[in-house]
Amino acid sequence: MTTIIYTIILSVAVGFLLGLLLGLFKKIFAVEVDPKISAIREVLSGGNCGGCGYAGCDAFAAAVVAGEAPVTGCVAGGPSVAAAIAKVLGADAGSAEKKAVVLMCQGSKECAKDKGIYEGVQTCTAVQSAVGGIKACAFGCIGLGDCVAQCQFGALKMSADGLPVVDYKKCVGCGKCVKACPKHLFKLQNVEVKGAVALCACHNENKPQIKKDCAAGCFKCGICAKKCPQQAIDVSSGIPQIDYSKCDSCGTCISACPDKVLKLLQDIVK
Repeated sequence: MTTIIYTIILSVAVGFLLGLLLGLFKKIFAVEVDPKISAIREVLSGGNCGGCGYAGCDAFAAAVVAGEAPVTGCVAGGPSVAAAIAKVLGADAGSAEKKAVVLMCQGSKECAKDKGIYEGVQTCTAVQSAVGGIKACAFGCIGLGDCVAQCQFGALKMSADGLPVVDYKKCVGCGKCVKACPKHLFKLQNVEVKGAVALCACHNENKPQIKKDCAAGCFKCGICAKKCPQQAIDVSSGIPQIDYSKCDSCGTCISACPDKVLKLLQDIVK
């Protein structure tokens, strides 16, 4: 019994001594942190999404204080966080764009044909590396959800039609899905921009083949550019590109498009 008591006393004494030593070492070897870094870290979104270009919120906060990153760099936080950071630094918040992603493809299971059966690793990246995709359209969404797996804000989910769907109430524009998609089908878009956008990424020059591969594909007829009263559409690259400094959202191109490829951004990013 005495041995047990002595053991308990010794254990408590050793634990107490180690606690004192750890506290002492912490003070001796402590690295002083700029209080501005801590203050900025507190106002950040905390998502550690990497959308700012840094490894996480801590790294971004340090970069802002060092003058290596702009106060508007937290894409997940948007203008409100930029203003809070600027207040900490006593600087001007500048103009922070609120961004979200748009899927540049409408090749659902109903519209886009499969070119075969794939039984390998079930990720878009694996399919792209192995066979270049599973759809007849070489540019279409593979539909295995690599983008969904990377979205830590719950803003993406796979729909029954085989395409990812964006929840714009949750999307912060971090860009992780943009990097995850091997087909490069997501586009980061300033949500304040208004105008038409072509939801297709098919650059196939063989027009008859386009419709065989995907009923929702852009046929490259150029009617949208011809009908646009503002001459805001360029089709030289194959996919209609809109000059938003000219586009007034009149909707003429949308009505004229026989493939229903064009939509208004403001109707998509609500």
